Amino acid sequence: MRIYEIGTGYTSIPAQMGAATEIVVEELTKAFLKQHVDVRIIDIHDAQRAENSLPIEEVWLPQFLNSSSVVKLGLFHKMKRVLYSLALTVRLKSLLKREQGKVVLHFHNQYNLYFFLKLTSKKLLDKCKIAYTVHSYVWMNDWEEIEKTVKKRYFQEVYCCQHADRVFVLNDKTLDNLQNHCGVLPSKLVQIKNGVNTEVYNEKAASLEVVAALKRRYQLSSKKTLLQVGSVCERKNQLGALRLLLPMMKKDESLCFLFAGGVIDAAYYERIMQYAKDNAVAERVIYIGEIPPGRILNSWYALSDVCILNSLSESFGMVVVESLSVPRPIFVNTVLFDSVDFLREYEGEGIVRITENFQDDFCRMINDKEYYSEMKEKGRSLVEKEYSWDAVAKKYLENYE
Repeated sequence: MRIYEIGTGYTSIPAQMGAATEIVVEELTKAFLKQHVDVRIIDIHDAQRAENSLPIEEVWLPQFLNSSSVVKLGLFHKMKRVLYSLALTVRLKSLLKREQGKVVLHFHNQYNLYFFLKLTSKKLLDKCKIAYTVHSYVWMNDWEEIEKTVKKRYFQEVYCCQHADRVFVLNDKTLDNLQNHCGVLPSKLVQIKNGVNTEVYNEKAASLEVVAALKRRYQLSSKKTLLQVGSVCERKNQLGALRLLLPMMKKDESLCFLFAGGVIDAAYYERIMQYAKDNAVAERVIYIGEIPPGRILNSWYALSDVCILNSLSESFGMVVVESLSVPRPIFVNTVLFDSVDFLREYEGEGIVRITENFQDDFCRMINDKEYYSEMKEKGRSLVEKEYSWDAVAKKYLENYE
């Protein structure tokens, strides 16, 4: 049975920017190929696609729609999503007409699947099994908090989940909301976590020369560093992370806060930098820009001492498994433990909950070498066992049948 992993159209695969869903499509495909599965990627046309050996079939759209300015959220971005979804539907219908046997179409975006379902005949739909993964972070909250948002902005995703043959979710809160409030049949729902490429995100894979050069460039050679990776916006809460760290930065001039990711909210970015300036730590609060995933991002993880995920909401938190894989212990906002169950399950295995004792916990992590080494080893062991893409891909295959 042939599997088609459907790129979202947000940015081309392999992603050259922070794009968690596109990373999932890429890494899942690589893992399938290692297991000798017949798999292909359907993705947006890009004349400047990063070099790769993936089996990609393109959906043509004008090249300007793949520029960096179009991936920023807004009306033009939504128009691009619709145009890609329509072109994708045409391409998939043509593909199904020529396929002899039944195929799996695995979608990762609500627009893509919604238009496909609405514009495709039952005859063609019968030739495929439709899988859909819910990546949206909105579902992690209680139904009373998200009901209005779902009805206004995610009604298409509800429709997709109701009509897909299999629905994959990343956390137990999403499963609960879809099953108990959106009429999605329990028999369709399967919880599978995201994975991490343990060969790429690995301290041993980081170039010592590259790491040393980065330290020289940012004057970090004798510094202690806390790294946060994620889009710069209120939801990711970088300012909150800096506030947590500030008392220690004032006591210890070797302590630095690094943050990386695309700036979604320019005003929010300015607030972070102004706060650092007002508190006389601006030279040790360093924005390092948007980092391409993979080898370069791994270098920054390897450069750091400790990581943090201080988001107010996440569907999974890809940076957690990336950090643990390098390995670097990671502090995680306590609000995420309520919805992302793997955080609760593996708390203490490289994952540390941010509590009112953060300063003591952080100081122990930085200064107690034996404890630090233990947390690194536990985190790496966890991802190798449970969250490698090879392990995750096997779980998907079991549910494609």
